[in-house]
Amino acid sequence: MTSFGVWDYVVVVAMLIISSAIGIYYRFSGGKQKTTTEYLLADRNMSIWPVSFSLMASFMSAITLLGVSNENYQFGTQFVVINFSYGLATPIAAYLFLPVFFKLQACSAYEYLEIRFGKKTRLAASLAYTLQMILYMGIAVYAPAIALEAVTGLSQTYSILVIGIVCTFYSTIGGMKAVLFTDVFQSILMFAAIYAVIICAAVKAGGLGPIWEAAEQGGRLELWNFNPDPTTRHTWWSLVIGGMFTYLSLYAVNQTQVQRLQTVKDLKSAQRALWLNWPILSLLSLSTSFSGLCLYYYYRTCDPLKQGRISVRDQTMPLFVVDAMGDMPGLPGLFVSGIFSASLSTVSAALNSLAAVTLEDYLKPLYAKIKKRPLPDMQSSYPTKIMAFIYGVICLAVAFLAQFMGGVLQASLTIFGVVGGPLFALFSIGMFTKRANQRGAITGLAVGLAFSLWIGFGQPRPPLKMLDFSVEDCEQFGGYNSTTPMVMALRAEMADSDYFYLYRLSYLWSVVLGYIVTFVVGYVSSLILLWLGYGGTERIYLDSTKTCINADLFSPPIAKRMRRALAKHIENGGDIEITKRNGFKNSDL
Repeated sequence: MTSFGVWDYVVVVAMLIISSAIGIYYRFSGGKQKTTTEYLLADRNMSIWPVSFSLMASFMSAITLLGVSNENYQFGTQFVVINFSYGLATPIAAYLFLPVFFKLQACSAYEYLEIRFGKKTRLAASLAYTLQMILYMGIAVYAPAIALEAVTGLSQTYSILVIGIVCTFYSTIGGMKAVLFTDVFQSILMFAAIYAVIICAAVKAGGLGPIWEAAEQGGRLELWNFNPDPTTRHTWWSLVIGGMFTYLSLYAVNQTQVQRLQTVKDLKSAQRALWLNWPILSLLSLSTSFSGLCLYYYYRTCDPLKQGRISVRDQTMPLFVVDAMGDMPGLPGLFVSGIFSASLSTVSAALNSLAAVTLEDYLKPLYAKIKKRPLPDMQSSYPTKIMAFIYGVICLAVAFLAQFMGGVLQASLTIFGVVGGPLFALFSIGMFTKRANQRGAITGLAVGLAFSLWIGFGQPRPPLKMLDFSVEDCEQFGGYNSTTPMVMALRAEMADSDYFYLYRLSYLWSVVLGYIVTFVVGYVSSLILLWLGYGGTERIYLDSTKTCINADLFSPPIAKRMRRALAKHIENGGDIEITKRNGFKNSDL
């Protein structure tokens, strides 16, 4: 192991100073973050480029960067097919879901749920999102910190403090504009870190050809697995279908991404930003995947985990930086800057979106209930900044507590995954069905979350089937101690068929099953409640005779059909008296 050199610290410190300076600049420029529209939505006048990079940066955390490279090192290249699913899901998010949020023009995505169903549905979804993000942003800081400390000697405590403090600083004072432009800067560093690994490996291998040949010889190249068995970890079916649902749970209805997409001037700009995000995201994903093959080339004859040099495989890439780039001043610092940037962009996205949700879903309703009047925009920016700061402190606390949590680390990551499917289904029920009601929707959400958590945490599970690793030539890495990898030799005595079937399913099906269960239970429960006369208030109508449906509540194809039916009703002499507008702005009804 090695410690950082002077130039490495210079690179990391420069990255932190530039990120902080961006926050300071936007604190004292423009409107100086005095309104929530500027602080949370960047005055809705951003160009599509920074928004596209920010969409990618908030999706690709440090956990993802280290995990994707390890995925290809450990299991092969089949995972790259997931990038195809992103392309299929992008038009669904852009043209079926995003227009509804732009009609609403609200800072919180969960305001839609109140207008469509009621306050209880909004609160339930908002609380699930808040818990999800609090846990994840702490882990997003902690996980890369322990990986870096284990192999580079960079203090875990200092890493957590630096990421947490710097991120909280520029997010709190600079608002959404600072978050977006630091995301652009940090995205460049993420690419730089990955390409530094690829270039260094290519130089040592004498080109990219030997890396590809070694991957082929090691059985790492796999792209055409069409096995229909859902228990197979990665196939075209699981990656395309599961990848689409995962992408949509993040880009179609997730507060973090919906809020970013509303920082541009109009719907078409937001749709272009979402389309531009796809190639940027896929380029980083594919590059990170290839970096995993670079790691395999370098360690093909001496796997560092079997050798005993690392304790978990996510430390493989940091170890490569130490082994292959440690004698190149500044390059380890560039790599660490890229990993730090991935954490910073993820956490800053969470801080800003959590502040928005807290203001819109908790503080404003509470203020209106106590004061009997809405909270003025000029008075709401200060408490929003305070909330961003408080969530930054909570992020640090969760990151430090994670070291004492043990199995809760993996549990937190699992919670992040299993919440996405049910929340996505909740919005889908609202936008694609007319008969869904609040009681049915909440029932579906509760059952869906319970089912997803059961599938996510149920035990025991069959061990993952990894590809082969060699320790036949470890001389250049200090030799091989045969007593070290005994843990690796342990194998479950049970055959895969002996495990409960749902626990054997690929993890990619979890979000799909969570979505289906939530949607089906929510819709069927709504129908049963309507039949029994307990459906509650129907909030989709604009008139007392329940003739005119507020089409803005529904996805564009559904809304178009509703408007045609309404126009036909009027042509036939029907009379409509609109009594409410359900809170939507810029309605074209």
